Amino acid sequence: MRGRLDVTLLDSRVLRDNPLGDPSERELLVYVPPGYDDEPERRYPVVMVLPGFGSNHRSLVAYDVWKPNLVQRFERLLASGVCAPALLVMPDAITRWGGSQFVDSAATGRYQTYLADEIFPEVDRRYRTIPSREGRAVIGRSSGGFGALRLGMDRPDVVSAIASHAGDAAFEVSLRPMFTSAAIAYDRAGGVEAFSRRILDEGPSGRDYDPLFFLAAAAAYAPEPDSPPPHAALPFDARTAELLPDVWRRWLAHDPVRRIDASASALRDMRLVFLDSGDADEHGLQFAARQLADAMRAVGVDVVHEEFPGTHRGTGSRFDESLPRLVAALAKE
Repeated sequence: MRGRLDVTLLDSRVLRDNPLGDPSERELLVYVPPGYDDEPERRYPVVMVLPGFGSNHRSLVAYDVWKPNLVQRFERLLASGVCAPALLVMPDAITRWGGSQFVDSAATGRYQTYLADEIFPEVDRRYRTIPSREGRAVIGRSSGGFGALRLGMDRPDVVSAIASHAGDAAFEVSLRPMFTSAAIAYDRAGGVEAFSRRILDEGPSGRDYDPLFFLAAAAAYAPEPDSPPPHAALPFDARTAELLPDVWRRWLAHDPVRRIDASASALRDMRLVFLDSGDADEHGLQFAARQLADAMRAVGVDVVHEEFPGTHRGTGSRFDESLPRLVAALAKE
């Protein structure tokens, strides 16, 4: 590594006493590019990177014998001159359900506020950043892509560029087909509460991805903190798998596609909106990206939308396309 990876601890005020009892003290990883210590007057843009569901900040820098991780990719981009230097910020926003979806929820905690109002200011305090929205971007894959979209839509005062790689959206296409597999798992476990308590006590097994994701999504989109675990409402009857329209409407209210009209001004003010997906995404997120791009263009957003041969997983190489564009879009001093 030519730069360095700093690991610090941040005791979050907004995550204290969160409903799941998850720790408020979290690691923060910051990649500092080579040359940072040699130019004490130079300031750097900041790119926050959000991982997908079931992953955390350390997943982004994990060693793989066959594939480069995020930092290795970024250093290659820097060495080749394809990308300008920036600070990469990798926060820990995971929960006991496997993910927070990076939004504020009465069932999990105030994770979007944590990113916007604690992480960015802490990075500004510790490093020579460009301490304004013009110098900040957010990027993510899958659930992290959803988090990036929502941070840009909800908090345009904080970031000015966003990139979403197969980010969760178009819930009617991407989430509703998962109802059946989740319902089967809950039924075999003896109900949603029984499944939830097993996860809390033992953690997930290999077949728990869809039903566990639904717990995390329910906690983010339809929190009911006074109810039994998962302290949230599912959009279907767990016994019959029938749609519950009132709950489903609560979920759909979080769908980035449905929030575009209300967020049009914020999106038009972005220096860059980058969307992509694989053309064989197992969750149909290529269709979600197309819907997002169409809806954004309809309200005057200058969006970059790309589709590539590939599925939902194993697409880390797409950071090679998005990171240089994000950094180039940001203010330099």
